[in-house]
Amino acid sequence: MLHKTGTRAVEAEGLTTQQWAVLGALSREKAETGMSVGELARYLMVSRQNLSGLIGRMERDGHVVVAAHGEDRRSRVVTMTESGRHVWQALALPKIRAYYEEILGDFSVNDLAHMLHYLLKMLENMQRLDQAWVGSGEEDGGAS
Repeated sequence: MLHKTGTRAVEAEGLTTQQWAVLGALSREKAETGMSVGELARYLMVSRQNLSGLIGRMERDGHVVVAAHGEDRRSRVVTMTESGRHVWQALALPKIRAYYEEILGDFSVNDLAHMLHYLLKMLENMQRLDQAWVGSGEEDGGAS
């Protein structure tokens, strides 16, 4: 439902929730000079395989550019383009903020604090489970 309703919030900009996550990650001051595909995958908690196709579509649409890393030519760095920055800052962000205001509008501060606590607890449990699968060799390599 998050993907469905979130994508509707930014579909006029030609974005999906996955693309908004990539633009959001790249818009951070820390990522001003770009992020390697591996760093971006870790930050977004997705597989490189899932991210690869997404980045390819975003590059085709002019939102990001992918280039070889200056020091390690095997590594690829993803950077937001000026067009991508405009789409993110001027078009998508106001709609994303309105989307969150709509879905969280009737939550109290206490509700939000509890929800965040339980979501973080769930994330910790999923990360622990993921590490157990990686350690046992059960990782499927494509799921995220």
